Amino acid sequence: MAVNSQDAESVPVHVGLILDGNRRWARANGLPQLEGHRRGSDNLFEIARAASERGVKFVSAFVFSTENWDRTQEEVDYLMDLIVWVATKEIDKYAKEGFRVVFLGSRKRLSPKVLRSIESAESKTKDGNGTVLALCFNYGGQTELAEGVARLVADGVPAAEVTVERLERYLYHPEVPPIDFLIRTSGEQRLSGFMLWRANYAELYFSPQPWPAFTVSDLDEALAEFARRQRRFGA
Repeated sequence: MAVNSQDAESVPVHVGLILDGNRRWARANGLPQLEGHRRGSDNLFEIARAASERGVKFVSAFVFSTENWDRTQEEVDYLMDLIVWVATKEIDKYAKEGFRVVFLGSRKRLSPKVLRSIESAESKTKDGNGTVLALCFNYGGQTELAEGVARLVADGVPAAEVTVERLERYLYHPEVPPIDFLIRTSGEQRLSGFMLWRANYAELYFSPQPWPAFTVSDLDEALAEFARRQRRFGA
């Protein structure tokens, strides 16, 4: 049965994407490694739009981790420039599709230019009534929890009043719900710190395709697999 004709219950509310394989794809195609990131950015729009058309309400994407600062300065600078480009020059195409774009991640180490671009993109799309695209930028799952606890402590919450529900409100953009279906590309099979809290009961799917080569057909195949699974949530 085609994904578009599935019952609403079989479509995940929140799809998480670990965008792996940009550099490997570039090398395999005889291109500069950094070109892989640009192609990966282009592909994110296509896949997010297709997911939205299929009824997915939230799409999150791991675009820059807190560990990525350890890459070469050239690559880090390129990725910073790329996020500014997307947030300022390409944000209109997301807005046109009805996306609300939010950025999940630490604001530490980010330049004023990057911070301004992030704030601008969120502001331009804040009235979007379609799918929410959560870009995990300068993101680490452990960092999210550490910063959330720090804010909770700063607010003076007594230890006896700390609950799962209360701590959840201190996550980055707490309105973003748990991940139902997590897709990682390029054949790697690990979380790499992505959405540790929200991925608690996510169904996992690993595609051999490097991210720039991950197509809408690949997405449909993944969503069809999700529809066949029986989620138990520990029961």
